[in-house]
Amino acid sequence: MKNIILTGDRPTGNLHIGHYVGSVRTRLAIQEKGGYDKFYIMIADTQALTDNSKNVDKVTNNVIQVVIDYLSAGLDPDKVCIFIQSQVPELFEITSYFMNLVSVARLKRNPTIKEEIKLRGFENTIPAGFLCYPISQAADILAFGANIIPVGGDQLPMIEQTREIANVFNSTYGEVFTLPNAVLPDIKACERLPGTDGKLKMSKSVGNCIYLKDDEATVKQKIMSAYTDPNHIKVSDPGKIQGNVVFTYLDAFCKDEHFKKYLPEYKNLDELKAHYKKGGLGDVKVKLFLNNIMQELLTPIRERRKELEKNIDKIYEMLFKNAAIASKEAQKTLENMKKNMGINYKKFIGQ
Repeated sequence: MKNIILTGDRPTGNLHIGHYVGSVRTRLAIQEKGGYDKFYIMIADTQALTDNSKNVDKVTNNVIQVVIDYLSAGLDPDKVCIFIQSQVPELFEITSYFMNLVSVARLKRNPTIKEEIKLRGFENTIPAGFLCYPISQAADILAFGANIIPVGGDQLPMIEQTREIANVFNSTYGEVFTLPNAVLPDIKACERLPGTDGKLKMSKSVGNCIYLKDDEATVKQKIMSAYTDPNHIKVSDPGKIQGNVVFTYLDAFCKDEHFKKYLPEYKNLDELKAHYKKGGLGDVKVKLFLNNIMQELLTPIRERRKELEKNIDKIYEMLFKNAAIASKEAQKTLENMKKNMGINYKKFIGQ
């Protein structure tokens, strides 16, 4: 069986460090390791419009920003096919057929959709397109026969629903689709990185993010104001690790070698945590350590971004070329679907 990977992001703003540890870092590891047959990365602009229909510029202007984030982070356009969702029309036809296989009640039960509806305050004003987001995502995955889907933990319900749709189609019309499997980050903390406020997941709409493009001063300011343990007032006070955003970020980004560079009095993160929980370790010291780690990661990304921003036209050319490649592949799937469904009318003229 071929190893076909598909992943992507909604272009509603620049990528943040939650995206990085949630899926981008996994994509980079897969790219480096190789061994896959095809690797698609989709800019989900159509899906982003489901809750931004009156703010189209927000979506269209951020398409190029997300692509630059990808390339700045190290994704190689010679090894992965990055394309824009709306430029592959076959995806919408596939979505329309899948809509007949899913009930409205099932869509409303999707945990990710329920949470997003609550977050956006839709209640009884849910756009139909937004409610059908999981169906569209299923079409995106199944159109390319993708079986490896790098995601964060909050996307697991979407993959589950994609598998359900594939199973229903296969059992109704005959075998067409391979069932996809989610690939989660190796580190638990990376599955759903909290925002700097400690209240919600890191979210562009909430404004609690550290972006890959943030300059050095902005990154430091956000880290120094990040939520820790509100009861850890004095350095001598024992501190809590659980729910402490700074330590969650250290779980996600810290390596033993960082201590040798920036905090040599500790061997590893376990020692740092033990001292904090015991008391005698201040938040400022821990935050400065985290800042050093984040600057080490983000500085080369920022530098690559500056160079890429000089060649926007070239990036768009790559996107249009890749959309044609993706469209051709999705068309093969669509033809197989129609054949199994019995709606390939060309058969009546011998084609």
